[in-house]
Amino acid sequence: MSDDEIRLYDGPAPGSEGWTHSARRYWSELWDTEVVANVVVPTITPVRPIGEATGVGVIVAPGGGFHALSIDSEGFAVANRLAVAGIASFVLQYRTVPGGDDPVADLVDKMAKIVEGDVRVFIDMAAAAPLAGADGMTAMRLVRERAGEFGVDPGRLGFMGFSAGGNVAVRAAYADDPGVRPDWTAPIYATTSGLELDDPPAGSGPMFLTVATDDALGLTGDSVALYERWRGANLPVELHAYAQGGHGFGMRTNHVPADTWVDRFLDWCSATIER
Repeated sequence: MSDDEIRLYDGPAPGSEGWTHSARRYWSELWDTEVVANVVVPTITPVRPIGEATGVGVIVAPGGGFHALSIDSEGFAVANRLAVAGIASFVLQYRTVPGGDDPVADLVDKMAKIVEGDVRVFIDMAAAAPLAGADGMTAMRLVRERAGEFGVDPGRLGFMGFSAGGNVAVRAAYADDPGVRPDWTAPIYATTSGLELDDPPAGSGPMFLTVATDDALGLTGDSVALYERWRGANLPVELHAYAQGGHGFGMRTNHVPADTWVDRFLDWCSATIER
């Protein structure tokens, strides 16, 4: 844990008190990016705005199938880009499935076994998702309570999450407690697995969605379903479904229109959140 990281809990995280493994940060050859895995101590890392601050803040939750966190492409690279636009980010490291030396390889191996009828990957994800969701909600409460310290308007605090991190964001958006519910939500190629997409809670804020139609995990429909829920409730919602981009494009440069999703988000943020 770096000096900039802020622990979400004073003691062990509730629900995983018996975990004894240690977090690991490493370069994943399979994903071609830096990852963090085996997270036991959930944290946020503030990334301050560069130049004039807008007062907008956002929790940024990387994805990784609840087995690892794509901490660069879907974490700090996003936060650094938003910082240039005057947005304060808080990169979330939420609890993940306990694994070995290479949890990304573990995930890939489990996914390959689905065709054999081995559904352990879904069991592991289902066990970790509620813990990750609780971490996301705790992060929302912490940043709201310390909004003055962070230079953030507590009424303009959002939650952006990628893939599994998008699931964490949606869990917060559907929270019963308005104190942990974001003022706006940006699920990016999110999975809604394990969630009941009921009508949004009263007082829900706007939503920005991005996904690729050729998402390799078939998650396009998850974003469409969220769009329809928000649209049906007459809440502001914007969906960008790119023809190409695959899954996990994050801040990578793939030379397709999906590369510009963050610019579209900033356009939306300027028109919807900052006004």
